[in-house]
Amino acid sequence: MLQDKKIIVGITAGIAAYKAAILVRALVKKGAQVQVILTEKAKKFVTPLTLATLSKRPALSALANEADGTWHNHVELGLWADLMLVAPATANTLAKMANGQADSLLLTTYLSARCPVVVAPAMDLDMYAHPSTRENLRRLAAFGNIVLEAPAGELASGLVGQGRMMEPEDIVAALERVLGRGRELEGLRALVNAGPTHEAIDPVRFIGNHSSGKMGLAIARELAERGAQVCLVAGPIALRLEHPRVERVDVVSAREMLQACLDRWPGMDCAILSAAVADYRPAEVAPRKIKRDGEALRLELVPNPDIAAEMGKAKRPGQILAGFALETNDELRNAQAKLQRKGLDFIVLNSLAEPGAGFAHDTNRVTLVDALRPPVPFPLKTKDQVAADIVDHLALRLGRAGNMPDPGSVQQAAD
Repeated sequence: MLQDKKIIVGITAGIAAYKAAILVRALVKKGAQVQVILTEKAKKFVTPLTLATLSKRPALSALANEADGTWHNHVELGLWADLMLVAPATANTLAKMANGQADSLLLTTYLSARCPVVVAPAMDLDMYAHPSTRENLRRLAAFGNIVLEAPAGELASGLVGQGRMMEPEDIVAALERVLGRGRELEGLRALVNAGPTHEAIDPVRFIGNHSSGKMGLAIARELAERGAQVCLVAGPIALRLEHPRVERVDVVSAREMLQACLDRWPGMDCAILSAAVADYRPAEVAPRKIKRDGEALRLELVPNPDIAAEMGKAKRPGQILAGFALETNDELRNAQAKLQRKGLDFIVLNSLAEPGAGFAHDTNRVTLVDALRPPVPFPLKTKDQVAADIVDHLALRLGRAGNMPDPGSVQQAAD
């Protein structure tokens, strides 16, 4: 996927800059032509000589060469590249990119680039979680840039949390996805549901679960990045996704989610149902807050509608319907039974028994269970990577995979 691709690697002044040398070497080994652009302060973390040696071309930083006055033409650099990567992307550089500042060769090249732009943030956890940083990342994604969310782990400060730069091998894999898949889902209409549902007990209490919606939002983003028009039906979640090809519909209860999905399903080519819908709801909702009186509170619960089953009944020929199965025992058998019972084309199976998988984690480990093929297990990955695997499988099912490898054959070869 990277053979002869022209890639600009922008390096900014963070401790993770040392990983950029490993990243550049990995890209060159894949056959890419790499042009490094550093900010001036990044040179304090990794030297231009090291990067020039690894990339086999001078590492640039200034707008002009002071020795001979040679101008480093940022417009030509932006037109030359098939892809631009900024890794690490510090909070300072993200802020400048999000607001159109152009005070360095790296930033002027970014503003001139007509190719896909990928950013791999790296900073301490409080900086990464700060509302200004989150807003800048949101804006960059809304501009069409691809954000590789920073995974959690031990940071240079000694703290542990989200903010590490994605590992070089994972960045390379992400770039292969970006360059290898292109816009194969252009024109596709996709429905995704995400998050929990809340079933009211009274005006202040509800029945719900711990779903964060991270997996569903990652799937919606991946579909949109590949050209699909996405309708995201989201339960009550705090996470935001801003993308020009994603329409968001907010709901609260299972019945609201069902209606929103059924209303839109006839106009869709496919749907991926990742929401953790409450199976039951109170038979009656108290009009006022229930006062605690020291006695046991008994609630009668009635079944909620089965969104996947209802959409399966309404599925027309040519539509692809996928669901999720979160199991704690007999995982594969239960998933295969659910596949047949609900009229799904494939199921994404994950287990609460798997460390690092399930609710609230940034990672997941899944098995793709398809009606037409043997199950395909995947190792523990970030949810963005899992989303890419799921959308790969969807593209194959829709006949839109182009020259992408079959994820099943790739995984079997890896095993």
